[in-house]
Amino acid sequence: MTPHSKSSDSHSASSDTLRTWTASTLQLTALLVAQGFVPLAGAAEAPAAMDKSVVTGRPGEEITLPKFTEPLRDTPKSITVVSRETMDDQGVSTLRDALRNVAGISIAAGEGGSQGDSLTLRGFSARGDIFLDGMRDFGSYYRDPFSLESVAALKGPDSIRFGRGTTGGVIQQESKAPLPTQQVAGSVSLGTDSTRRVTLDLNEPIPALGRGGAVRLNLMGQESEVAGRDVAENHRFGVAPSFSLALGPSTHAVFSFFHQSEDNVPDYGVPWLLGRPAPVARKNFYGFRDDYLRTDASIGTLRIVHDLNESVTLRDQIRYAGYDRAFRITEPQATTTLSGAAPTASTPLDQIVVRRNELTGESTETFFQNQFDVVGHFDTGSWSHAVVAGVEAGRETSDPTRLAWTGVPTTRLLAPDSSQAFAGTSTVSSRISATATTVGLYAIDTIKLSPQWEVAGGVRWDRFDSEVSNRLTGQAFERVDQMPSWRGALIYKPRANGSVYFDYGTSFNPSAESLSLTAGNANLPPEENQTFELGSKWDLLEGRMSVRGAVFRTEKSNARETNPANANELVLAGKHRVEGFELEAGGRLTERWRVVAGYAWMESEVESSRFFPLSVGYPLANVPRHTLSLWSTLELPRDWEVGGGVRYVGDRTASSTVPLDPVTGRLREVDGYWTLDAMVKYRWSQHLEFQVNVYNLTDNTFYDQVHPGHLVPGSGVSALFSANFKF
Repeated sequence: MTPHSKSSDSHSASSDTLRTWTASTLQLTALLVAQGFVPLAGAAEAPAAMDKSVVTGRPGEEITLPKFTEPLRDTPKSITVVSRETMDDQGVSTLRDALRNVAGISIAAGEGGSQGDSLTLRGFSARGDIFLDGMRDFGSYYRDPFSLESVAALKGPDSIRFGRGTTGGVIQQESKAPLPTQQVAGSVSLGTDSTRRVTLDLNEPIPALGRGGAVRLNLMGQESEVAGRDVAENHRFGVAPSFSLALGPSTHAVFSFFHQSEDNVPDYGVPWLLGRPAPVARKNFYGFRDDYLRTDASIGTLRIVHDLNESVTLRDQIRYAGYDRAFRITEPQATTTLSGAAPTASTPLDQIVVRRNELTGESTETFFQNQFDVVGHFDTGSWSHAVVAGVEAGRETSDPTRLAWTGVPTTRLLAPDSSQAFAGTSTVSSRISATATTVGLYAIDTIKLSPQWEVAGGVRWDRFDSEVSNRLTGQAFERVDQMPSWRGALIYKPRANGSVYFDYGTSFNPSAESLSLTAGNANLPPEENQTFELGSKWDLLEGRMSVRGAVFRTEKSNARETNPANANELVLAGKHRVEGFELEAGGRLTERWRVVAGYAWMESEVESSRFFPLSVGYPLANVPRHTLSLWSTLELPRDWEVGGGVRYVGDRTASSTVPLDPVTGRLREVDGYWTLDAMVKYRWSQHLEFQVNVYNLTDNTFYDQVHPGHLVPGSGVSALFSANFKF
């Protein structure tokens, strides 16, 4: 069975199941209403237990994680929260677009074996560091924030809280939770890029389920093209039900389920040519019209919170997730002229042909984990402690099958033909079966020495056991890594509304971090990282505005390198460094004027390398020196509201190991770019408003996603017209 046919059957069956499940859920809710169990009005009080794990900031800035016990202002770590309000004002429909509000983040392009959200955070890849409600969101898919309350970037290595990875930090997605009040909300949107999007958010308190009992259902459907690009299309559907109930006077449970399916014509953009983006029309699409990327992500989570007493809270969270993916994607590679020679600077563009590198495969990943935490508050003499301790245990699997192609037709650089019939001969290049079991133990203590001084510290021990076999060749590899991590901070609070801190932390990246082992890396210990950060946070204007600044330095002391002459020879011989500073502000300057702004300056460098000495002194891949984001809204008289924003991303290189083009000797990089967005909103009534968003207002041509093999242009100018309702 081909990947195409298997995915199609799975996608159809999954959609039928979801339609049946959704219909059943709505019928059950209607039955409960009819029987009087669900009132049509009124509210139930939220349980106190759930408040124990909320890290508060300004309104809209909250992170429901038990591993943080202090307000954001007093937490010694750079944390940027993108609120639901900001996402709604900007008309955000992807996680990537939400994260464009975070300074120090840049978007990377998809790779051969992995698709989905790919980010660079503080100079290091964060592809595997995306979390949902405090647990790893393992799959390779493009996330839609329809079911999220907020998105946060927690910056800097932090293995004591999250385990492996986190070199540059963690992306934390916060799900919408059941509410104590009735709500019917949603939006209908139409866009000039053929966007058709509908979202629905239903919430109903259910007192029969005890104090805090409620059910919530979020739905999403979207179809869209890409402004300024030919052929590429996106189709996705999502459903996210959740319900909460009381299991006793001090125990509360929340069950949530998330499903998102996607069926896209994927876009790997345009090729490089002699170290620069090929000078072609932005719309040029080099793939085939029947290219496909189909993903299904299903995540079920049960969380139970119990107040043992006024000082100690127990929390257990268990999750099972499954991710299915099938793809055939065309990567354009400009390699030859019509005569078969390599192109040069004098070669006419109409004489260059593009080789189509076909990336084809299917995979199934699973994630199962149990996370148990204890949060305690107690005193020792005059010192107050806030302690978080816990244990995590889980199992992850990945079973990808990949194909290699020959005989795929080429196309012309200036006039690609996407209507060409796909042709070629395929062979199975790999059939992998990978399993990893993890165990983590940790403890973190925040000690208040006085009203002005606090110290915080934590340690963690992880065991990461991975087994990987290639069912095609019979090769099998196994590796066990046991690593300690630690973090320490000193916090000074000169005033009640501000803090100054110094923080140090570590993290590690095992060879099988992404569930892949080969003969070359099976014997390599993990990469090790450390960060130093000095920062300050302040709440101003009576708490309406928060400002934050930090200087930092992150080092990877033993970066993994592959011998270009022997793919089976890998060593831990490189040293990478990123240092810089960040400034952020967010909140309301007045009751009607809201601002969210951030700027980051980052200096990255390859400090040493065994196999790539020419890379020493050059910047790391996809790390712009400057990133800037500003978004502001102003409420006007007569129920009007206007908003606008500007973003800047500086120059970026495509590769950390081979930064120079082998033909020209020039640095292979893309230029920085600006984009300008605008928004107008009119409140028709208490329950209905109309909104218009315009993106890339100046229709600037830029390259949004960078990869050593291809580049993806950013979207052209487009407009989105929305009707938002809430009852």
